[in-house]
Amino acid sequence: MKPGDKVENFTLQNQDGKDVSLSDFKGSPVVLFFYPRADTPGCTIESCGFRDAFTKFKKAGIVVLGISRDDVKAQKKFKDKYELPYDLLADPDMVLINRYDLIKPKNMYGKLVKGVKRTTYLIGPDTGQGQHLIHTFEEVKPEGHAEEVLALLKKQS
Repeated sequence: MKPGDKVENFTLQNQDGKDVSLSDFKGSPVVLFFYPRADTPGCTIESCGFRDAFTKFKKAGIVVLGISRDDVKAQKKFKDKYELPYDLLADPDMVLINRYDLIKPKNMYGKLVKGVKRTTYLIGPDTGQGQHLIHTFEEVKPEGHAEEVLALLKKQS
C-alpha cells in the first residue's frame, strides 16, 4: 500500500474478545501499529511509548490500535500488565498481517527466522470515499516511535 490508497475494512477481536473494525473509527485518523509479539522487550518499549503519549493522541482525536499475532488472552495479559489505554487486536490466524504482507525474514540472535515486521500505518478519516493511507512507517525503532508518529501528524495538520 502507498499513501492515498484506500484501506480495506477489517474486523479483529480486541483483548476482551470484542469485535473491533476499522470502520468503527471512520471519523478519526487511526494509528495501526503491528508488533511481533506481546510482552517481548522491543514490543513492550514500543507499546509503552504509545501509552505514554496516549493523552496527546487522544487530545488530537487520533485512535491508536496495536496488532500482533498473539491470541486474545495474551493481548489481555499484556494490556493489563503495562496498563495500555488503547485496544490490542489479536490476529492469531494472521489474516491482516498477511494482507499487509508483514511476514518477513528477520535475524534473531544470528539465526534467520520469519516473523512479523514492526510496521505502523497512519490511516486518515473517511472523507466520503473510505479511509485512506496517509503514511507507512516501515523501519520502526521501538524507542521514540510514538513521538515520531505524533511529529508527522503535527506536520500534516
